Order: sequence, then structure tokens, then C-alpha cells
Amino acid sequence: MSSRYEELLGNAVLGIDTLWGGDVMNLSGTGRFIADCWFSDEPLPPAYTHPAAARLRETGGVSAEKPDREAIERYLDAVDLQGAIAGLADDGRRMGGLRGEYVCNLAQCFEVMWDLAMEILGKREPVPYERCVMASTGAPPSPSAPDEKRERVAELLSKAGYPTRTPDDLLRAVDEWRAARRVPMASVRSLGDAYIARYDRLAELNLLPYLPEELHRVPRANIEFLPIQGAWFSGSMNYLGRKRKPDGTPEYEATYEINASLEISVPEFEQLVSHEVVPGHVTTFAWLQNLYVRGKVGFEATVLTMNTRGAALSEGIANNAALMAHGVVNVEELPDEDLRVGLLLALLQDDAKNQASYLTWKEGAPQPEVASVLRREYLVTAERAEKLSGAWGRHPLLGRMYLPAYRAGTELVAELRRQHPPQKVLPVIYGCHGLVDITTVHSALGAA
Repeated sequence: MSSRYEELLGNAVLGIDTLWGGDVMNLSGTGRFIADCWFSDEPLPPAYTHPAAARLRETGGVSAEKPDREAIERYLDAVDLQGAIAGLADDGRRMGGLRGEYVCNLAQCFEVMWDLAMEILGKREPVPYERCVMASTGAPPSPSAPDEKRERVAELLSKAGYPTRTPDDLLRAVDEWRAARRVPMASVRSLGDAYIARYDRLAELNLLPYLPEELHRVPRANIEFLPIQGAWFSGSMNYLGRKRKPDGTPEYEATYEINASLEISVPEFEQLVSHEVVPGHVTTFAWLQNLYVRGKVGFEATVLTMNTRGAALSEGIANNAALMAHGVVNVEELPDEDLRVGLLLALLQDDAKNQASYLTWKEGAPQPEVASVLRREYLVTAERAEKLSGAWGRHPLLGRMYLPAYRAGTELVAELRRQHPPQKVLPVIYGCHGLVDITTVHSALGAA
């Protein structure tokens, strides 16, 4: 590594990732976990390369149904993960300013992830839910409020000829609306290509005029859609960023694995493309990679992470991406009523993620009860209700830290876009004034 700070950061991020069973070099989302990317061309740190790390990744870390305690202890004896996290926090305090605050927030999230791992191993008392949510979102936990979005969905579906007089009517109407517009998974690649091209054009029209010219030349959507079977997630954007052109510049490549059993309508898929690809996650990562190559952001931008305040902002950008691409602030301004329904349903699903977390960890509700609430009040599919209340919601890390991040980031970015003109807010949230998270973005806007 080129500096002590970069080695500390690499060991902290990939150490936590390895402890939880992740592998940042895995091309598939089924093998990734905390660390979303490693595209700096720096050598991987000891937290990844030590022989004990390979064994721990192989056995699934603390995420395994039966964690291999011997493998975990051998790894922690070899890699001073706590020391790396503490050192990262110290470096953040020494840096000061916007960057230092970002790094300190990152270290704080890693401290919680460490304690959650120790909880799983029976080495400490359960981590308070409030501490988990505060770490990843910067705010205490709170329940979602779906009524307004649900009522607007009912109005739009009623206008389209679907009866929505009772809650049962509405749920049937949503299911029928989805069924009539369902994406055929056999055609997902060609459909994905079409919507990627559309949203890339929209981004060129409605985002690029407000961003530095250097970013205009960066590929915003170098991605391949890959259907996968039996995944516990709806889809996984895997930013790779390791391919280079003959002149050494990045190709900004990524893949998106979509669950082949996912029940999704074409308008919801359109929102998914804007969220995952352009101008959402792939665009965000590509621009950050370009900013890093040009020396505008630090090494921390090359190892972006889940379950952190940075991830919360990233999800907020992605959930507002369709609106940004169309150059509007509110759902009602979108040109197509089907797209309005699709976007509202997608936003309800992210409200449902927060509610799954809140009901499970704050109120202790059983999984079947949570699934019923998500289905009835948030209008998600039965498949989503089961996974959000089960594999996601009851996961000791994702359920307590990541699920609340979606709603938190979405509401923040929407509010910032209402408060500030695009020429001010867009460069800040995409990192042109320095890498920011859900809490430091306010300071960056104040200085912009």
C-alpha cells in the first residue's frame, strides 16, 4: 500500500468484510458483502491476502449458519482488525474537515459491525438497535409512513380501471397491474439495454449540464444484466472497475445480477434501471472512480461499503435517480402515469425495508406478522414480503443497519433537491466537492 492510512483503511474495510464472509474480488453479488468495490490498482492488504482470510471467506465468516470459530479466531489472531478500525478513526480525527468527518463516520460504522460480529459469537451483549441505526443513518430509528404513497397508488390504479375501494381491492389491483406488465425474464437483457440507453440519454440532457465537463466523457452505464437463480436478494449491482484501456484509463465496468424469480412490472423495472445503473449506482461509482483517478477524492472512494452513512446517501441518490434523469423533483411531474405507479411502488418497497427492520428489531414482531404488514400496507409482492421480513429483516447486520438506510437516504436526497437548485446539489451529492455521506453532505452544500 502507498501509505499507512491506505493500509489502515484497506485492512479495516476488507477485515470487516472478511469477518462477515465477504469477498470483494468475487465477481458475483452472491460472494460480496460489506465491501462494494476495489478498483484502485493498489495491492490488496493483509486483511484480504493472509492465508487465514481465505479459510474464513470459504467458511462464510460470522454470517455462516454455524460459524467456524477456529477459522475466525485464527484470522483475528493474524489480523489486528480492532487496531485497524481504531487507527482509521484516529486518522479521521487528524484529517479534520469534510474528509475527516467522513472517515470517522466510516470507522464508527465498522465499530458497530465488529460488535455485531462479537454478539453473534456470544462475546458481548446484544448491540442496541438504536446504536445500529444511528451509525448507518445518523438518526434514530422510526417507523415508516406509507399512507400517502399507498393512497396515491390507489388513485392512479382506480383511474386506470382497477377497483381499489377496499384494502383487499387495492392489493388485488396492484397484483393485477403487475401481472399485466410483468417483465419476461427471458428478455431481461434486451429490455435492460433499451432502458439503459433511454436513461443514459436523459442523464445527458438533465444531469450533465450541472456537472464538471470532465465527467461528461466517463461511461455512465458500462454494465451487463445477468439473471441468476435462487438468490436471496432481488438483484445485485457489482461494480468492478478493474479493466483498463491500452492507455491505462478505466473502462468503468459493472454487472447487474437480477433474481430470475423476481416478480416485477416493466415500470418498476424502468425505475430499477435508473436506480442500479444510470444515473444511479453505476454512474455514481464510475464518476467517483474518475474523480479518484484525477486526484479529486481520496482512497476511501475506491472501497465503498454497505451498512454505512456513505451507503445511505448512495441509496438515496439511486432512489431519486429516475426523477433526476427526467429533470423533475416530484413523482407527479413524471410524464407517464404507469411510471408514476412504478416509482411509487418502488418507494413503498424501500419504506417497507425500513418497516421490516423497525418491526423486527424495535418491536420484536414475528416474521409472519411482519410479512403480512409489508404485503398489506406497503403493497410489495409476496416474494418480497417473505425476503424482507425473513432473510433480510432478521439478518443481524443487514436488518439492523442496512434496511433503514434506504428510506433515510431517499428522503434526504429528495429534500435536498427541493431545497437547492440542481447546479448546487448535484455536484455535491455525486462527490465533486469531496466524498460525502448522509450527514456530511450538509457541510459540503454549505461550502459549495
